[in-house]
Amino acid sequence: MSGCPHRFRPRGLCRGAALTLVFGCVLATGAATGSLPQDPDPVPELPARTVASRHAPVDRAEIEDAAAQAEADGKSVKDAAGEVVSRSGDRWGAVYDEQEYEEFEQALDGSYLGVGLSARRTANGGVAVSRVQPGGPADRAGIREGDLLRTIDGRRVDRRPVPEVVALLRGDGTGAGEGTRVTLGLVREGKPSTRTLERARLTPDAVTVSRLGTGPSSALLVKVAAFTKGTGQEVRDAVREAPGDAGILLDLRANSGGLVTEAVTAASAFLDGGLVATYDVRGEEQALYADPGGDTDRPVVVLVDGGTMSAAELLTGALQDRGRAVTVGSRTFGKGSVQMPSELPGGSVAELTVGHYRTPAGRSVEGTGITPDLVVSERAQQRAETVLSGLGGGS
Repeated sequence: MSGCPHRFRPRGLCRGAALTLVFGCVLATGAATGSLPQDPDPVPELPARTVASRHAPVDRAEIEDAAAQAEADGKSVKDAAGEVVSRSGDRWGAVYDEQEYEEFEQALDGSYLGVGLSARRTANGGVAVSRVQPGGPADRAGIREGDLLRTIDGRRVDRRPVPEVVALLRGDGTGAGEGTRVTLGLVREGKPSTRTLERARLTPDAVTVSRLGTGPSSALLVKVAAFTKGTGQEVRDAVREAPGDAGILLDLRANSGGLVTEAVTAASAFLDGGLVATYDVRGEEQALYADPGGDTDRPVVVLVDGGTMSAAELLTGALQDRGRAVTVGSRTFGKGSVQMPSELPGGSVAELTVGHYRTPAGRSVEGTGITPDLVVSERAQQRAETVLSGLGGGS
């Protein structure tokens, strides 16, 4: 699908990279436009992208002309192209400068610049730490899950959209790099404190596997945080190594998407070939197929929520339509559009919507998401485990 390195090359954007980003991960903020959910799910530190708030085709020639004129006038190519994308209303259109695009591709390769924490909105409108990456800067500084985040470098964040808070942690737009410092104001059990961290290049675990019980045939919980490079094979390995007839609870909650090739590989863990999805690029339909030889007998439940996006929705839709899994949770986000990158003068890149993908049954995901077979809003994992046990998947 790709065939080129996941590194940005400013003079000769690899055309094979198109499907590397095709169903794009929303590794994004977008909070300023309100185009992404602002609170229901944890937001990890991943590269920012700028998105507009509506959806319509983008005139690629107009963007290229605006970029060329900006370069000739000594102005920002990114700003000029971004203005055209914003006017066009392409909801998922994005413009990156060279550094941002390289950071975006590094995240798809499985690394990112940050301090090693995820954030979520609290019931009273604050921002809390939802996860701390072991061994990362936040972990070493003693920050813990549940800590309230009040300020970043002196700026109050309790009422900011969560993706915007994460962008501040990363230092987006400030030229922040490895070793740059960020000061956090925290509250734990009513006691305020301050921590100064140094940003680092981090590689989170995209796939984590754990037992749901203590017996030899207890079910496995396979949590996939994002479809970065190698994720699909990790899922396949987990399924192959699962004991006996143990069931699989595939947790795709808060999965922001990623490489479509990895989602297809993950689907191949549960399917013996066959259709995973179709997509169109400027009106020409293409198809994605699973590899043969997957486990078609083991019970599978897929756990989803409003933070399940893009490539994660592609996988969910395939397993649901093919009758391979029972889906449990809440309706997914609804990003089923197809983007392709285009190089602009000066090394910037515009990623523009060119089509949409559909599930094997022909369902469109864009704007509607996927409704689980069993819709639950509370104790979703507990309900999913009960369903898996009822399917004979162990406990």
